[in-house]
Amino acid sequence: MVRRLRNAHRRVHRPARNLAGHKGVTPVSSDRNIAVVGLGKMGISHLAIANATPGLRVVAACDSSILVGSMVEKYCRIPVLPKFEQLIELPGIDGLIIAAPTRLHADMIRTALARGLHVFCEKPMTLSHRVSSDLAEEAALRGLVGQVGYHNRFVGTFREARRLIDAGAIGRVRHVHAEAYGPVVLKPASKTWRSKAGEGGGCLYDYAAHPINLMNWFVGRPDACSGGQLTRQWSTEVDDAVYANLSFAQGVTGQVSVNWSDETARKMTTRVTVMGDGGKIVADRQELTVFIGARGQPPAGYFHGWNVKYITELTPHPAFYLRGEEYSAQLEAFAAAMASPDAEQINDFASAADTDFTLELIRLADHPEERPAAAAAVNGTATAFPPRRTLLSRTLGLR
Repeated sequence: MVRRLRNAHRRVHRPARNLAGHKGVTPVSSDRNIAVVGLGKMGISHLAIANATPGLRVVAACDSSILVGSMVEKYCRIPVLPKFEQLIELPGIDGLIIAAPTRLHADMIRTALARGLHVFCEKPMTLSHRVSSDLAEEAALRGLVGQVGYHNRFVGTFREARRLIDAGAIGRVRHVHAEAYGPVVLKPASKTWRSKAGEGGGCLYDYAAHPINLMNWFVGRPDACSGGQLTRQWSTEVDDAVYANLSFAQGVTGQVSVNWSDETARKMTTRVTVMGDGGKIVADRQELTVFIGARGQPPAGYFHGWNVKYITELTPHPAFYLRGEEYSAQLEAFAAAMASPDAEQINDFASAADTDFTLELIRLADHPEERPAAAAAVNGTATAFPPRRTLLSRTLGLR
C-alpha cells in the first residue's frame, strides 16, 4: 500500500487549502482536477494512475478510514475528507473517480452530475439497470462524461476481437461464450462487502460482470435469459458461480460460465469465444486465436485458417504502468473524453447500463419470485423476463 501511495505522489499537485476548512483547490493549467472517492485497493490504484496520466491531476480524496486518509495526506499531500458530502462541496473539481461500495454509486453519481462533474465509476455502475439507465440519460443531457471501469475493453486482445467482428472476419455471429474463473473464495470466510448482496458482492455482480460486459460489447444487450443458475459453494449469502443461457437479436445465442471458487486458477482468467458462420475467435488476456474459414473475410494481416496474435503485439504503451496497461488506458480515455465530451466513448454509462440489465436478467432467472415486480419496470413490459419453463412444458412444446 505504501508503495502505491509513493507512486501516487508522482506529479501530485499540492492544492491551495486550509486544513481546517478545506477551502478548495487551485485550478491547474489544462489538467482536469480530479477527486477520488474511496481509498480501498482500487481507489488507491486509480489515484496513483490518475496522477501520472496526462490531463488529470488528483487534488482531493475522501474515505471514512482516518488511518488510510492520514497516510494519503502524508504521502500525496492532498486533503482527504471523511465524508462525500464534504468533498463534493470543494470548488475547483472537474470530475470524480468513484471507487466506493456499489450500493453508494447511484447517489454519488447523481449528486456529481447535478454539480456538473464528469464521473469515472468502478463497476458495476449500480445495482439496478433502471437507475443506471436514468443516470446515463442524465449525463448525456448535461453533456458530461460518464465512464465505468470495465477495463477489459482496453485489453488489446479483446479490442482486436471486437474489431474483427465488426470487420466481418468470421461472418455473421452465431454464438458467444463468456467465461471467467478465479480463486477468490476457496473456504468459508469472514464477512466482507464481497459476501453481501446489498453491497454488490457475489460472483454475479463482482466477477461475472466483466465477461458479460465483453459479451455486451461484442453482440449487444440480450433479449432474454432462458435459464440461469447462481450456485453457492462456500458463501452463505451470495453466489460463488454463475451459469446462464442468453438470447440476443438476430438469433445470436450466448452462454455465461463463471466461478470464483476455482482453485485451479492462479488468478482471474477471462475468456470470450465468438463463433460465426465464417470462423471463430477465442480471446483472453494474453492471446487472440482466430480461425477464418471459407466464408470468412480475412482483414489485412490475417489469412484463411488459424491466426494467432499476442497481447504484446496489440497493446500500446500507456503513460504509466500499474496493475496492467488496461487500467492506465481507461483513465487516459477518461481524460480524453473530458477534453472532447462529444467524442465516442468505449465504456460510457449507457453501455454499463446494458451490462446491469444483463446481470438483472440472469439474477431474475434464478429468482423467479422477484419477476413480477421487476418486469413492470423493464421497458414497460414483462417480456424481458420470460417465465421459467418446466421439463414437462418443454417436452410438450408448451410456452
